[in-house]
Parts: sequence; structure tokens; C-alpha cells
Amino acid sequence: MHGNESAENYLETILVLSRRLPVVRSVDIATELDFKKSSVSVAMKKLRESGHIIVSPEGYITLTESGKAIADCIYERHTLLSCWLERLGVDPKVAAEDACRIEHVISAESFAAIKKHVG
Repeated sequence: MHGNESAENYLETILVLSRRLPVVRSVDIATELDFKKSSVSVAMKKLRESGHIIVSPEGYITLTESGKAIADCIYERHTLLSCWLERLGVDPKVAAEDACRIEHVISAESFAAIKKHVG
């Protein structure tokens, strides 16, 4: 899956926040990513229009089935790649930053091979 990197990051952030918070709102996403709330609002509109999130009348954001599938995939890639890089001796902060970039461009074939090797 090679979608829009920005959209994938937002979906992954919603997933992570939903595991920590009782509800996820645009302001929570803006705080987590250190983005302006206006930028997050524009992104949430696009994700809602593409069917990846639902926004309740109260402003609570929930992943749809398609949004959760993308978020789960990106989160798995991020987690595995970060751990792998750390095992190779990369500083944890650098490993997380690099994993965030790699997770969006790595092919399914290459990721599967790394996953098999690391697993």
C-alpha cells in the first residue's frame, strides 16, 4: 500500500491516540503532531471525504474499517522497523524517525522479508 504519506501519518496517529485516550479529537492530533489545528481540520475533512474516518457531531474521530486497515499496516511497519533499527545499534530516537520515513515507501515484498528475518 502506497498512499498519501500525510494521510497515512494522520491515520496512524489517530490509531495510537485511540489506544491512549477515551476519545480522539482534532486538537489531540494537533497536539500530538505539533501541527496547527487548522491544518489538522483540513486533513480530517479529506480523510472523512475519502471514507477513512468518521467524525461525530461532538467532534470525536473514529477510524472506519478502511482507515483502521491502513493505520494498522503503517503502525506495524513503524514498530517493526524501529525495533529492527534499534537492534542494529541505531539510537532509538533516530530509529523512530527513520522508521517513520521508511514505512511509507517500503514495498510489501521487502517489508515481508524483513519481518520474516526479524521475526
